[in-house]
Amino acid sequence: MTNNSTECTINHSIHQTLSPTIYILVFVVGLPANCLSLYYGYLQIRAKNELGIYLCNLTIADLFYIFSLPFWLQYVLQHDNWTYDADLCKICGILLYENIYISVGFLCCISIDRYLAVVHPFRFYQFRTIKAAVVVSIIIWGKEILMSWFVFKHADISKDADSHTICFEHYPIKDWEHNINYYRFFAGFLFPFFLLLFSYCGILRVVRKSHGTQKKTKIQIKRLVSSTVLIFLVCFGPYHILLVIRSLFENNCKFAEKIFNIYHFSLLLTSFNCVADPVLYCFSNETTYQNFVKMRDSGLTCLRCLRTKTQVSYQLKTPETLRKKHFFVYVYDFCNFIPIILTPCNNQ
Repeated sequence: MTNNSTECTINHSIHQTLSPTIYILVFVVGLPANCLSLYYGYLQIRAKNELGIYLCNLTIADLFYIFSLPFWLQYVLQHDNWTYDADLCKICGILLYENIYISVGFLCCISIDRYLAVVHPFRFYQFRTIKAAVVVSIIIWGKEILMSWFVFKHADISKDADSHTICFEHYPIKDWEHNINYYRFFAGFLFPFFLLLFSYCGILRVVRKSHGTQKKTKIQIKRLVSSTVLIFLVCFGPYHILLVIRSLFENNCKFAEKIFNIYHFSLLLTSFNCVADPVLYCFSNETTYQNFVKMRDSGLTCLRCLRTKTQVSYQLKTPETLRKKHFFVYVYDFCNFIPIILTPCNNQ
């Protein structure tokens, strides 16, 4: 592999200020949130719900990206100087960029699945099975793996004017990147966005006409759909628009220097998708809330058992002390964000 050199002098200030903050925030919040989301997807699969297949795949794609964040954090803190192996640079770059399109693919699957369940509950039942979801998931992963292999073969590291090793980027962009960027915009963003919009508009139309659905439920569905479309646009829209702009106009260092900060800001916006996915598709769901309530109740039951055993053991050692004092266990309710006080059994 040969290293390409460029004389572009890029101001990387955004990578020393904003980028580390965003990477740390997404890692700290996204890792536990997606782990819980993965568990929720597993529960859905156990319940023979094909939606669980899509949620698990979506979460796995987000986790792959989250696991690459420590490498990107060190990279930006070293003033965009990659100090690891060149192949590791390619892998982290692929995890960063291709995660966008794997996520988009499964977001579309979720929207279509919901559309078929609400608008055509009996007509296309064969497409709403575990087997069909597995087949669709294999197709999505296979398509992105092929795209990743193409990028892996063509991508290389380059040097900037300060002799820093730039990972997975070129200033200005290479000729082979133009067609890739157009493909990403039309097939990876624009078409999925219209598919998402069509699905959720159909859902809203049916829910609005439904006389058996409560007004509160209609408002909740409308908010969920609006939030999903808005987050899709905010997380992925600016990045893909700038991809096209770069492909059309970036043919010299001057333009690359001007667009660098806004382009990388748009790239940071895509990171928030890893946090938004669990919130939208798992934790905003009433069923999920009930599942976590059950988990909480199970945990409280275990605590009561442990407390009872501890009291019995303590009575054998110092009965006088237990006759004088009561013990209280404080447990934090993660669903309602309030402390729960468990009162011990009366001393005998």
